[in-house]
Amino acid sequence: MKEYEEIKELVKKSGSILIAGHIMPDGDCISSVLSAGVGFERLGKKVLMIVDDEIPWYYYEFPDVARIRTADALPDFDYDLIVVLDASTPDRVGRVQKVLGTKTTVVMDHHGTNTMFGDVNLVIPTIGSTAQLVFMLNKKLGVHYDPLLATYNFMGIATDTGFFRYSNADLKVFEDAAELVGFGARPNDISNAILENRLPEELKLFADVVANMKLECDGMLAYSYVSREMFEKYGLPDHSASGFVSELRAMKGVEVAILFTERSDGSIHASMRSKKMFDLREVAVRFGGGGHPQAAGFSVKGRTLSQVIDEVIPYVVKQLKKAAARGGLL
Repeated sequence: MKEYEEIKELVKKSGSILIAGHIMPDGDCISSVLSAGVGFERLGKKVLMIVDDEIPWYYYEFPDVARIRTADALPDFDYDLIVVLDASTPDRVGRVQKVLGTKTTVVMDHHGTNTMFGDVNLVIPTIGSTAQLVFMLNKKLGVHYDPLLATYNFMGIATDTGFFRYSNADLKVFEDAAELVGFGARPNDISNAILENRLPEELKLFADVVANMKLECDGMLAYSYVSREMFEKYGLPDHSASGFVSELRAMKGVEVAILFTERSDGSIHASMRSKKMFDLREVAVRFGGGGHPQAAGFSVKGRTLSQVIDEVIPYVVKQLKKAAARGGLL
């Protein structure tokens, strides 16, 4: 693709590069930022890696995560190029949005809802993870891969495919994953850190989520919530509910799962997951968000938790009934 060549040339001629991932970071975001940042440094570039939000504590088991900064670091860094990773809209990069366009801006993403807000946009919705786009770019740039960088890059592929359980785990995913294992990636380190590292307080919080769970559409829709009081009850940060929505979806008969969380900034975030027949993107876009057919979300400000639930659930119920009547698959 010509975009790869354009980005390759931009990186080669830039001495310093600002790399930004999205707020409410997941494994693909963190992986992509790290893989690009460490990769570009191996080419002699100065980099500033930014995720303008709190990063879940368990990612700090990977040493270079501690180098990722918030937008507070922007005034102290002069950059020639901006690279935005895994973000479908400008607002998804937090306060970094204010500097977009001040220098040439590259966007690399795999969300079908991407608004193409860069000067150069490499957006491939059919690929499993943004980390794969970074992997391909690094190889084109001649970046040397050792076990550390390979592990960072593997993390995004593993997490965004549900550790190879989701429908986006196609042949290309397994080819890239195998190549990274060949470079020394350690999948067990990633699965141990992310899947088997829950705090006791998080399990207690999840028990409350299950207690609050409701089912609609003859059990096809499961939803629950985490209020501020629930987070504070166990002394947990916003990201502690990460992954809970997938556990709701795991129930027999559930097609769509939604978890509403009341974040510390006053916003209400809805994380949505579906199994096979329901495309979540239309719902996400309707409420100001985006994502993938089977994994999407949105955030709402100026509304209470109950107001958002009361607005969203009837709409999803209506759309889910229509989809079920059609009997169509994604």
